[in-house]
Amino acid sequence: MPRLFTGLEIPADIGRTLSDLRGGLPGARWIDPENYHVTLRFIGDIDGVAATEIAFTLERINRKPFEVALQGLSSFGGKKPRAVVASVVPSRPLMELQAELERLMRRFGLDPEGRKFIPHVTLARLRDASNQDVAEYLSLRGYFPTRSFMASRFVLFSSRASVGGGPYVVEDTYALSA
Repeated sequence: MPRLFTGLEIPADIGRTLSDLRGGLPGARWIDPENYHVTLRFIGDIDGVAATEIAFTLERINRKPFEVALQGLSSFGGKKPRAVVASVVPSRPLMELQAELERLMRRFGLDPEGRKFIPHVTLARLRDASNQDVAEYLSLRGYFPTRSFMASRFVLFSSRASVGGGPYVVEDTYALSA
């Protein structure tokens, strides 16, 4: 039973820039750069028939390519930080694509996504990292010049149930070319 999600791939040059920010944070499990992505919609563990139907349905999405901008680092988890992320500027085309994917997955009977969509690239998952350590890390490395790329496609990824980030496999790609 595959675990699926849709997302945007991060170009290798931007991945290298982000990977240079790794290190210096106790309790961090750093994501390998080849697994960096922007999750658009987590689908979950589904059977092969449903996976095929979802893959076919995603072909109907008809949107134009758009610019994606990464700007600065932050953390998720509030008082108990659980991740360090590169923030993605929530542009209108990005938010509209994510909303369309959400609507399609709900038509398949999937539960609505439980959290508000905050576009980001996870750089590290945190275990037992203190607020102080995360604050110090972000004060030292949290700023980097905005990096942008054109999203010309989105991807259906699969992953195996594991701790951390990846490895992720590209199951199918969908051009943005309306």
